Amino acid sequence: QVQLVESGGGLVQTGGSLRLSCAASGRSFSSYGVGWFRQVPGKERELVATINPNNRKIYADSAKGRFTISRDNAKNTVFLQMNSLKPEDTAVYYCSARYNDRYWGQGTQVTVSS
Repeated sequence: QVQLVESGGGLVQTGGSLRLSCAASGRSFSSYGVGWFRQVPGKERELVATINPNNRKIYADSAKGRFTISRDNAKNTVFLQMNSLKPEDTAVYYCSARYNDRYWGQGTQVTVSS
């Protein structure tokens, strides 16, 4: 079992940056694929970026060129660096890890003011 805790969300102005962290408990975290998702009220949760155990990265079109996903397996942590933030990036951001089963964190709010 893996427990995930997100942090780093907050309020930022348009054009600003935030760095989200997803800290995992449990062993063998390096074997997990990890993704960042986001959700706004009334809409489905959407994929933002993923990183697999071989460090292969996939980004949603909305994240390409602005967001960077990375992992530090020694610290059991995955990061999402978000630059050039826009109001439409406002959402609750969730970290998810998958290895056979999928696990979710509790989410962290990101609010981008115009």
